[in-house]
Amino acid sequence: MNRFDGRRVLITGAGSGIGQATAHRILAEGGRVVAVDVDEAGLAATAARAAEEGTAGRLETARLDISDEAAVRSGVAAAVAHLGGLDALVNAAGILRSSHTHETTLEFFTTVLSVNLTGTFLMIREALPALLAGRAPVIVNFSSTSASFAHPYMAAYAASKGGIQSMTHAIASEYSKQGLRAVCVAPGSIASNMTTGRGPGLPADADMSLFTKLAPALGQGFAGPETVAGVIAMLASEDGAFITGTEIRIDGGTHM
Repeated sequence: MNRFDGRRVLITGAGSGIGQATAHRILAEGGRVVAVDVDEAGLAATAARAAEEGTAGRLETARLDISDEAAVRSGVAAAVAHLGGLDALVNAAGILRSSHTHETTLEFFTTVLSVNLTGTFLMIREALPALLAGRAPVIVNFSSTSASFAHPYMAAYAASKGGIQSMTHAIASEYSKQGLRAVCVAPGSIASNMTTGRGPGLPADADMSLFTKLAPALGQGFAGPETVAGVIAMLASEDGAFITGTEIRIDGGTHM
């Protein structure tokens, strides 16, 4: 399947997890990809796997902090110049932090929003001119099941993801007559660096009984990042041509 032959794609958060899996999925389907992240070691791993899979010739990597307005402006311009245009933007970059809300500092709260919500906005704003000149342009943003369902200790994260979801609806409407689609994925119960290892860092005294929905209804445990990458590939290709202004929940039925 080569749904991305000739398609030019910019992916944030491509040094690990779902962003990295998405880069490899789109490369495997023939796309040209600029992969960005703040994690240079992660980007090196992305490039190394592409070399192993024979797709390195269609991959460019670059460090980018999406919360830095000047860096986003120059980074998006460089990506568009390298690709010769832009057809799809995948905003996978984000951070997950947890705390008791009554102990959450303003710095903590604004840090989460500056990366997740403001960073997504900056990427979209700078990419829009190129996308509107692209072929079947699409933006795929990352919401979360936390935007619609109660996840304790994650007020800042939930606020950022709810904002992304609402912003996606607005952009989908605003640019619909210019042929641009904007959609969200809302992952849940996905095993990645965000949910394991470095993880959300729940408070030491977190009441786990508040997490009434932990296990996917399908009974197969947490899914891997490639599960979400497959859905993103569908949404960013012609197979998703009639999907816009909505979110696709990918959680194995955890929140049914």
